[in-house]
Amino acid sequence: MVGEIDVSVRKAIVSVAVLGIVAYGGVVGYLTHFDHETAPTLDTHSPTLADPVASAAFAAIREARCDYCHARNVDLPFYFHVPVANQLMQRDLDQGLRHFRIEPVIEAFQTGAVPSEEQLARIEEVVRQNRMPPTLYLLMHWHAHLSQAQRDALLNWVAAERRAHYATPGVAARFAGEPVQPVPESVPVDVAKVALGQRLFFDKQLSGDGTLNCASCHALDHGGVDGRVTALGINGQHGPINVPTVYDAVFNKSQFWNGRAATLADQAAGPVMNPLEMGSHDWTLVADKVKQDPSYVSAFHDAFGSDDIDKDRMTTAIAEYEKTLITPDSRFDRYLKGDEQALNAQEKNGYALFKSVGCSGCHTGVSLGGQAFEVMGLEGDYFAARGGTVTDADKGRYAVTGSRDDMERFKVPNLRNIALTAPYFHDGSVKTLEDAVRLMARYQTPDHTLSDHDVADIVAFLRTLTGTYQGQPLAGTEAP
Repeated sequence: MVGEIDVSVRKAIVSVAVLGIVAYGGVVGYLTHFDHETAPTLDTHSPTLADPVASAAFAAIREARCDYCHARNVDLPFYFHVPVANQLMQRDLDQGLRHFRIEPVIEAFQTGAVPSEEQLARIEEVVRQNRMPPTLYLLMHWHAHLSQAQRDALLNWVAAERRAHYATPGVAARFAGEPVQPVPESVPVDVAKVALGQRLFFDKQLSGDGTLNCASCHALDHGGVDGRVTALGINGQHGPINVPTVYDAVFNKSQFWNGRAATLADQAAGPVMNPLEMGSHDWTLVADKVKQDPSYVSAFHDAFGSDDIDKDRMTTAIAEYEKTLITPDSRFDRYLKGDEQALNAQEKNGYALFKSVGCSGCHTGVSLGGQAFEVMGLEGDYFAARGGTVTDADKGRYAVTGSRDDMERFKVPNLRNIALTAPYFHDGSVKTLEDAVRLMARYQTPDHTLSDHDVADIVAFLRTLTGTYQGQPLAGTEAP
């Protein structure tokens, strides 16, 4: 009798297991169909269809359904609406949107547009680290597992886009697909506007009491910064945020930590009127002071073909001068241009670590930054660990857009000449490069911690980013 019961129990268990497997298989089969049926598509006119490299990359992204977690307004699988499962998946969706938005990438495939350097770098980062798609997602979406061929297809596409659209003239062929490119030797400028802008950059008449100029905070002999935790403005007032370097700012997609200025000219207009910085109150009054000097009137006529002096012309001229504040010919640039001896073994390993840890996923392009915005504390609560009062300056891009998605999101800083621009971060809270690297690893990357040896190697690489200005090594005091 007992034996018969045991047999019955075993049969029941087997039956339940079989039913479970069948149900699981049925759900996976349904999801496979759903995933394919609702995936992003290319119309017959998409340029991607004529490009085998781009087509293979799009196919991999489509198969993995990266848009489920990295795009809004997507038709999600049925189980997203099931209680409990919904809560778990909503967290993954929130984190996916916080980390990366793939809509512009899909649109680029559809229209033939060029993805940004940051978008390419983020895709390269997660593919090389084999972090996407996540394991739990793959339990229900077997087909979404990326094969080595699919990963190679994505990496080949990233490299091809860089070579075609972002490689700096003079870069060695083997480095043309790298996330970082050499600083160009020059950028096109209007010489008359540059001369005028240089004069205005150093003119203290632009401040409210005649004591400050643009160079007061952006000292060209101090890495383009002031070396303070936060800016020191008119009447000894302290500003709320650390001063970004003016060097290589021309390569930024926007200006200021929160990106509120779309252009260098917009940026130049800000500090002059800021009551905590240069403290002027009216651009007309500033223009009237400048007009008193006949040589200025002549200079404006040479630059703009008119004697009129106003805000737009002044800020345009300053911006034109700032375009010339580029710092090519660092040792790292020479390495990227083919000089194998420009870096030693430690520095080369530091660059390799910089990429493998994930730093280059954000710090990309000519200036190793300035191409996108990122949450400060992507992988941990930076502000809780820092302590102190959370200020309006800590809100980042939220202050510009009002979107919760942009809370504590900041423009990724330029790392060129980083050894000269301490203290670090938007709050100026970090004094050394070593500590900055450790904290970035802890709060911005999934690895969280680095050995002292790895930190030393990455810092050694960062020190090779100090360039030249007007043919001379850039002046400044290196961070301890």
